[in-house]
Amino acid sequence: MSVGLSGHAEWDRIKKRLRAELGEDVFNSWFARVDLESITDGAVHLSVPTRFLKNWLQNRYRDRLLALFQEEFEGARQIEFTVRSAIRPRTPGAAVGAEPYDGPTLDPRPVAQAPQPLKVQREAVFAEVRTDDALYGSPLDPRYSFDTFVEGRSNSLALAAARRVAEARPGEAVGFNPLYLHAAVGLGKTHLLQAVARAAKEQGRRVLYLTAEHFMYRFVAALKSQSAIAFKDGLRGIDLLLIDDMQFLQGKQVQQEFCHTLNSLIDGARQVVVAGDRPPVELETLDERVRSRLGGGLLIELHAPDLDLRRRIVSGRIAAARRSYAALAVSDAVIDYVAENVTSSGRDLDGAVNRLVAHNQLTGEPISVEMAETALRDLLRVREAKRVKIEDIQRIVCKQYNVSKADLLSSRRTRTVVRPRQIAMYLSKTLTPRSLPEIGRRFGNRDHTTVLHAVRKIEDMIKTDRAFQDEVDGLKRQIDL
Repeated sequence: MSVGLSGHAEWDRIKKRLRAELGEDVFNSWFARVDLESITDGAVHLSVPTRFLKNWLQNRYRDRLLALFQEEFEGARQIEFTVRSAIRPRTPGAAVGAEPYDGPTLDPRPVAQAPQPLKVQREAVFAEVRTDDALYGSPLDPRYSFDTFVEGRSNSLALAAARRVAEARPGEAVGFNPLYLHAAVGLGKTHLLQAVARAAKEQGRRVLYLTAEHFMYRFVAALKSQSAIAFKDGLRGIDLLLIDDMQFLQGKQVQQEFCHTLNSLIDGARQVVVAGDRPPVELETLDERVRSRLGGGLLIELHAPDLDLRRRIVSGRIAAARRSYAALAVSDAVIDYVAENVTSSGRDLDGAVNRLVAHNQLTGEPISVEMAETALRDLLRVREAKRVKIEDIQRIVCKQYNVSKADLLSSRRTRTVVRPRQIAMYLSKTLTPRSLPEIGRRFGNRDHTTVLHAVRKIEDMIKTDRAFQDEVDGLKRQIDL
């Protein structure tokens, strides 16, 4: 099966459906630059401008695209993506699905091009930050706004800070910059960042929201296309930069550029908001200068929701579901049951409500406590393991052995200091995910071999001395409280 120019009408219909399903922002971010090349022997050939976009669409939208093409083209069996830079050029005016190019193979070596003026490069690289364009980069979920964020004691400070940032006028000093939000997964960091991005954009501010992964991709792509100067110039010309999942920022050169960008924006009274799964000091893969710059702003931790907040989250999600299923009936007993037993995060509460609604719609079974017990079996009482911090271990060990933290971090070699220091290092290695070099850095910039020696020393003592084992176990219980 082959398709020619007539395929454009069907492709236009598919794009309209995607725009309606996903929303304007998501569609413009991921599908506006997708072209239909051909449909041959049941294979739908789509081209995209970058490898990143190809991988993203393959992983997230291949099945949906195939279903839509099967509705428009009988016999469509698979979707294939190609990066346009790897496609041999078609002759001008060639139709979609025309005979493939049969001329000589193009020389793969780069062809020297006359340099473009910096202004032209900047507009090409950063057109997405103009106020009349949709946000490019990481897409915004239409569900994430301040109106849909449920406030409680665990997140009220973070919400207040996010609103202050979103409501500030361009150039207005907020008083804390950067704003750094950190929490375990599913507690609302991404929701708040996207709510800030959406509200600030509505005020006409130049906003750019990116995940750390997407920031890395954009920077590497700019280097490869020899447009890094335009990338930097454009990035530093925005009013508000939001970076999500900071823990995934990797690479020395990328981190250096991010640090330069932070300095440029903050020194120029531009706002930066960053989110990560732990505070900057614990992001051991980050360059020390980046950690220091992030730590110099306002750090706010979002905590797990309490019972009252969980109950309000569940009620809100059910109210939203009723807009699609008007006859949906959920009793207060079910709401209380879910709120009392699904305790880990707001994301798990969303999943619980979705499961209950799906069971009800697919089976016709009314939503009751008994049905919830069955449908949510694997989510019930899933409690997040306490995140032990090295600072907590040091504090408890110092109190137990009557030494100061300064002694613990010092170079003193007396037995009254060495043994508590070794115990604290051992507990840091066994109770936290921190690496040996990171632990050494947190204990007075010691070498990782010193930490390894301490860990092995304490392990040997535990094996041979029952009283010492009980002593260490007692410290673990204090830390876990």
